[in-house]
Amino acid sequence: MLVLLHLFALFLIVLLGFYVFVADPRNRANQTFAAFISFLALWTTKDLVFWNFVSTDRLARWWAVSSFLIALLMQCALVVFAWVFPDSARLPKRKAAVVFAPAIVLVPAVFLGLLWRDVGYRGGRFVIELTAIAYAFVGYVYFLYGYGAWVLLRKYASYKFTQKGQQIGAILWAIAITAVFKTAENIAFPFFGIYELLPYSSIFLLPGVVIYAYAISNFRLFSLQTALDQFRLFPITYKIAISIAAVAIVSFLLFQIPIVWWAFQNGMTFEAWRRYLVFSVISALVPNLLLVLLVVRSISRPLQRITVAAVQVTNGKYGTEVDLRKSNDEIGLLADSFNEMSRKMAEDIQRLQNLNEQLARAERLAAMGTLAAGVAHEVNNPLASISSLVQMIRSRADIDAETKERLDLISGQIARISQVTRDLTDFARVRPAARTGVSINDVVDSSLRLASFDGEFQKLEIVRSIDEGLPEVHADGDQLQQVFLNLLLNSRDAMPNGGTLTVATFMDGGHIGISVEDSGPGMDEEMKKKLFDPFFTTKPAGKGTGLGLAVCYGIVTAHNGRIEVDSTKGNGTRFTVYLPLEAPNLDTSTV
Repeated sequence: MLVLLHLFALFLIVLLGFYVFVADPRNRANQTFAAFISFLALWTTKDLVFWNFVSTDRLARWWAVSSFLIALLMQCALVVFAWVFPDSARLPKRKAAVVFAPAIVLVPAVFLGLLWRDVGYRGGRFVIELTAIAYAFVGYVYFLYGYGAWVLLRKYASYKFTQKGQQIGAILWAIAITAVFKTAENIAFPFFGIYELLPYSSIFLLPGVVIYAYAISNFRLFSLQTALDQFRLFPITYKIAISIAAVAIVSFLLFQIPIVWWAFQNGMTFEAWRRYLVFSVISALVPNLLLVLLVVRSISRPLQRITVAAVQVTNGKYGTEVDLRKSNDEIGLLADSFNEMSRKMAEDIQRLQNLNEQLARAERLAAMGTLAAGVAHEVNNPLASISSLVQMIRSRADIDAETKERLDLISGQIARISQVTRDLTDFARVRPAARTGVSINDVVDSSLRLASFDGEFQKLEIVRSIDEGLPEVHADGDQLQQVFLNLLLNSRDAMPNGGTLTVATFMDGGHIGISVEDSGPGMDEEMKKKLFDPFFTTKPAGKGTGLGLAVCYGIVTAHNGRIEVDSTKGNGTRFTVYLPLEAPNLDTSTV
């Protein structure tokens, strides 16, 4: 019966310590509680071995040594707990050095056996005769016990009527109950020669330990939901612990019991021990290999995959993800967090690259705008003089037909140069904004009507996909019409033999989207990168200046919007303009 009680006490103590520790392994109070539980488990193991399996006094001295030392260690753990609880405070090292200083003298006295005159079984009864040093040792242990209780009592006065105060109050009750039981069992009854309760010392500690654990776990020790939360938050710890316990129990039942029965069925001979040792070692390999397999499968392999993915991200392969089976343990959470981090890193880097491209494009546009203004001014003045001279010559009556034909050719070239300078002026000119509430659908329809007067545009199949419920945007309608008309005419030029032109408006979060999509030949990546650069064009010589899309880009960005292009070689091109719904805080001018 006693051995069952000791086993039950040991199991409950270890379970409580494990449960409280994994609740918050970094908390100093939980760490100290785990240390206290470890010492108490040693105490229980000592009693289990001595009182159940030793019938002589040959180990009585070691029982006494371990009892005094473990009792001292438990009280030291209690004092440390009182210092750090409930705020996980740092250990006061100087104060600890002073409080624990007497142990430097008392611990060697324990090992030298100076705390008792006699210990062991006398006449079938356990007897221990203590010396004066033993009472000094016990007094010091009680001093530590009382000092820890006093520190907690002072904290209770500070945290009274709070959750922490309730926790400290419960722990003080646990200390009081344990003090009463231990004093009666270890001091009072042995003083009168009654030693029968000593084997039950670890049993008497259980009520106080349960209250202790109940308080430190915020009174959620017996909550099923808390247990489920613990399993959800720290499943690897539980998995390993449960795996080890399960393998140990199963291997004991399947291997050790049959081996013991087979080895010692004819008595405890040398041959029997040889059999037992050899086959015990062999049988131990199976559960150990199983444990290694479980650890490798649940910890090592997933961590290796995460490490490989991290190295790939370090080498520049942003967006790399870990392919692991979905799990709710720490490794599963780590893998999910890593994948999310890698995805966001790839998105952020792509966004930064886009911003850099936009910034470089804006700088090029600004530089070209300044240059274009100067070029247009310098060209227009002499061009006007040349045009005037041509008109004067043409007005003369004595010129022949050939000369008139050449003058007409000159006038045509002058008109072409004038158109280029006007494009340059439009590109560089700063115009006052006239932003009001504008219906995007009306601007798109107006642009389509203007484009429809073009004979080549009439060859196209127009598909309208208009969202009639779009709100107005704060914008310059004329400038937006210039953008959309330019996109429509570019699409016309991309389909000289006809094709399908799709124009759509839609909502996209806090923006209104306008897309113009053609079924033309499309563009490659290199062409798309240069598309908005000034003077870049894919049209034949004399068909375009390469300023249209640059102007569109400037107008859209001045409206706090953005313009995107989606195209692949042979699959057409789609331009999409995004404009914010809010009235943007813009300059009073736009490019």
